[in-house]
Amino acid sequence: MRKKHSDRGKNVEEAEPEVFVVEKVVGRRVANGKVEYFLKWKGFADADNTWEPEENLNCPELIQAFLNSAKAGEEKAEGAKRKALPDGESEGSQPKEKQDCTDQPRGFARGLDPERIVGATDSGGELMFRMKWKGSGEADLVLAKEANVKCPQIVIAFYEERLTWH
Repeated sequence: MRKKHSDRGKNVEEAEPEVFVVEKVVGRRVANGKVEYFLKWKGFADADNTWEPEENLNCPELIQAFLNSAKAGEEKAEGAKRKALPDGESEGSQPKEKQDCTDQPRGFARGLDPERIVGATDSGGELMFRMKWKGSGEADLVLAKEANVKCPQIVIAFYEERLTWH
């Protein structure tokens, strides 16, 4: 909280937006043509990890570290794969399975019941809640407007947890 002086000379408490700190990047995908990273949040359990759009992130050194380790892992796997292939077979002759994340539903479209809101952020000028879902280890961002309609009691509980009286 920071103090702000009002016109009447009284001190008024003004809530500062909650800032979440990325501990490490643990995954990368392209969803709907946008790059997203799977993040481990400092002070939160792995169950609270979320996919976040690249443009919302301000942790270039963590992203670079993840990309470097992923590249090193791919090179190591490629070397092992070349050794394992029988003579005369090329990598292209092996069937490849690729996971396509663009069709995965997000937010309320997942059909899960919301459990609680674990944070809030301003994404592109719109208030977004980081929602934890019942029966799922993955949380994701939902529009506050949508949460206000679909789970008002959870939104109220989120605000009440952060309300301070003086």
